[in-house]
Amino acid sequence: MDYYYHSADGLRLYARIYPARQVGGLPVLCLPGLTRNSRDFAALAEHMSEGHEVIAADLRGRGLSAWDPDPSHYHLTHYVEDAWSLLDSRGVMRVVIVGTSLGALMGMVMATRPDRIAGVVLNDAGPELDLAGLLRIGSYAGKLPPVRTWAAAAAQARMVHEKAVPGLTEAQWMEYARRNYRENAQGVPVPDMDPKIASGFKSPPTGPLQMWPLWARITGIPMLVIRGGVSDLLSAATVERMRREKPDLEHLTVPDRGHTPLLDEPECLDAIDGFLTRHGRDS
Repeated sequence: MDYYYHSADGLRLYARIYPARQVGGLPVLCLPGLTRNSRDFAALAEHMSEGHEVIAADLRGRGLSAWDPDPSHYHLTHYVEDAWSLLDSRGVMRVVIVGTSLGALMGMVMATRPDRIAGVVLNDAGPELDLAGLLRIGSYAGKLPPVRTWAAAAAQARMVHEKAVPGLTEAQWMEYARRNYRENAQGVPVPDMDPKIASGFKSPPTGPLQMWPLWARITGIPMLVIRGGVSDLLSAATVERMRREKPDLEHLTVPDRGHTPLLDEPECLDAIDGFLTRHGRDS
């Protein structure tokens, strides 16, 4: 189901709603990565909607959400405000978050509200992001050369992401492209995002991004971190520190995945199912 709402500053934003097929579970809010959109969660959302309403958001500047005329608003603070506006517009008072990359950072910020957040799944991001991954993302976000055909879009997606998700078939790479490109008025595929969302990368980072004070503020919220085994953004050392500082943290490392796991891997589905069974029920 298509759902539109407005941000606090007046942008028309979009989310895809997957109604629950059985009642009793808390809603699940899916938040995508920097250059991605709600379609990334289609398979996972369909799976989770067996027992939960799933709300998959297009962040401002992505998918069917409006582009922001002020690129400085493509910022974590505004994305989090938009997520609260989405939940409030639907009258959702308590939710489980599944966040990928940027969406995971949003989930950590939102987890400082334990009255609203029942649990958070962090997909390959945490309170420290490695420089290598930040530089790699900055090298392509909003900067990919144009393509003319869907075959070229699939090839471009493969070129950028194959190290992170090896072993996909040609058909799967085409599906990957269809999730992250759209046809413009001339019928040519283009990335389904405002190129200006990458404005934060105008000055290349010189060190890791650290949010450990935020991590320390998160108390009493169940969390599951999923890490790609060869991720260049979330290191095994960071996950280990996360576990030391939050001993109840659940964790999963997915072999042969970089940044980020697709979340349709069997071990990811099993881990998320278990997390929702433990923490995603109405009290």
